[in-house]
Amino acid sequence: MAERILDVQNLTVVFHTYAGTVHGVNDVSFTLDKGEVLGIVGESGCGKSVTAAALLRLVPTPPGEIIPCSKIIFEGKDLTTVTEPAMRQIRGNAISMIFQDPMTALNPVLTIGLQLSESIILHQKLSTDQALKKSIEMLQLVGIPSPEERLHQYPHQMSGGMRQRVMIAMALSCNPRILIADEPTTALDVTIQAQIIDLMKSLNKRLDTSIILISHDLGVVAGLCHRVQVMYAGRLVESATVEELYKNPLHPYTWGLMQSIPKVTAGIKRRLQTIGGQPPDLLTPPPGCSFAPRCRFALTICKEQLPPLFEIAAGHHVRCWLNHEMSPHRSADLFQKEVTS
Repeated sequence: MAERILDVQNLTVVFHTYAGTVHGVNDVSFTLDKGEVLGIVGESGCGKSVTAAALLRLVPTPPGEIIPCSKIIFEGKDLTTVTEPAMRQIRGNAISMIFQDPMTALNPVLTIGLQLSESIILHQKLSTDQALKKSIEMLQLVGIPSPEERLHQYPHQMSGGMRQRVMIAMALSCNPRILIADEPTTALDVTIQAQIIDLMKSLNKRLDTSIILISHDLGVVAGLCHRVQVMYAGRLVESATVEELYKNPLHPYTWGLMQSIPKVTAGIKRRLQTIGGQPPDLLTPPPGCSFAPRCRFALTICKEQLPPLFEIAAGHHVRCWLNHEMSPHRSADLFQKEVTS
């Protein structure tokens, strides 16, 4: 049986604004096993990055607040209750994060070597010379050529792909048990994206590091992850293994995301599908299912009651009334009719 390394229970994050309270993340629960790669997907504003920030207690307070009902159990400790000094020992050491934009995440006035060695000296208690030696090893690990020379360079002297590799080297320098990658291929061209994904896949296998991949790119998720969580309007709407989710998406939002991916299919000309409407205003969310106003399959109950997470099969959960045993239609049947029509 796989070793459980992270157990997130009822994670709820709110932001207190002048206009009211925004629920950025609402009652999200998931687990992560040792060596597993978990994908969290959804469109911009669905709560993916706020979830990642909450795991490291990086939600700015104020205006943000992690509600006390939330639990983030890491190796037996609830990270929502540990002291800030103890949390600083975990950040960048036991749990590391690759931030979203490699172009701005590095300090432009400090050398790569100084930025890499800083966390190594802090967490690993090594001397400056030892930390620089470890920095060279980490640059070699992520495939950067001439690492001794790169240590003396500044971020602007490196390409976007190289900077992203430096960010990965920094995140891995203290041998973390969990690596959180927040859209690590953003702003990179397709060729570099593929290299970064291959690199992360290789590091996952070699180091047995658990990875949480935050992305809106379903292609990237398919190539790297073992399980996927789909978020919409701050809530988890579907969860399954990669194979099951791509083979049998059951939430209309997940199905819409799948349909909106451009496909190269010889001999078939088909208009690219889109999801109509806009995400709800999280200051005043609609009653019932948040996706109901955009859902072409919505039932009356969808607009009145929030559906629970139904377990459709082992490990496959979906928050949709269409999958209730009393529903007159099943989502899989409706989607199949849409495809064939």
